[in-house]
Amino acid sequence: MTDQPFATLIYEVPEPHIARIRLNRPDRANAQDTVLLYELNAAFDRAAHDDEIRVIVLAAEGKHFSAGHDLAEGDTAAAMRAQATVAPVCGFGCAGAEAQMAREEEIYIGFSERWRNIPKPTIAAVQGKCIAGGLMLAWPCDLIVASDDAAFADPTVSFGVGGVEYFAHVWEVGLRKAKEMLFTSDEISAADALALGMVNKVVPRAELQEAVLAMARKIAQKSRFALKLTKLAVNGVADAQGREVAMRNAFHLHQLAHTHNLKVFDMLVDPTVLPEATRKALAARPEQAGG
Repeated sequence: MTDQPFATLIYEVPEPHIARIRLNRPDRANAQDTVLLYELNAAFDRAAHDDEIRVIVLAAEGKHFSAGHDLAEGDTAAAMRAQATVAPVCGFGCAGAEAQMAREEEIYIGFSERWRNIPKPTIAAVQGKCIAGGLMLAWPCDLIVASDDAAFADPTVSFGVGGVEYFAHVWEVGLRKAKEMLFTSDEISAADALALGMVNKVVPRAELQEAVLAMARKIAQKSRFALKLTKLAVNGVADAQGREVAMRNAFHLHQLAHTHNLKVFDMLVDPTVLPEATRKALAARPEQAGG
């Protein structure tokens, strides 16, 4: 069963008790703009509130899972003011650092934390590139199944800012690998991600969707309430280790980097260290948007 009330997503129930949300901007490598993020939050809410659904799958159309933030997106202050209803965040239309911080507080760390804590198991099906902001979509999911051509990267230090706004790196790959991932901007292959424990399974690309459905099918047979309680217990371990405090600290440092770059370079990133392709994409934008 397919239902399509969204412009950037496909929401469907491929089997009883399983909801699947597919990112549907393949022409932009599923880069996320403001509309996609609000629609994704609405789709997750829809699945979470449907008592018939026991497992939620996040997948993507096209070659890549997500190329991260859409650098072609212009100023979104008006859209943010119109849609900002998720968290007690203010300042979307204000000047300076306040507006930028409010935007990222709601649609980046805010949404990702919200999705992490959905009281139902979630599975990400990742193929191709999962870059920077793409990690903010995959990492909040409870389980990740990757195709053998998947690659994960956070090149934000190459933009002159800190780690991507959802700072789960240390919990996902470990302390030293997280430093390597961020300092070098190098990709982590699907095979290495499996060895590090960042993904649960690696399968050939042609088998990705069926492998995820098979896993979801097995989970959907379990008690919905038992799954909810188990998820709370496991997530509570990471939170007891200080994950939430570390996440918030990293978010504030990320905002400091944006503010520094705005003061020095009049843009959110450092143009002196940008890869050439990124520099051209930013130059083509009508306004500067989120990093």
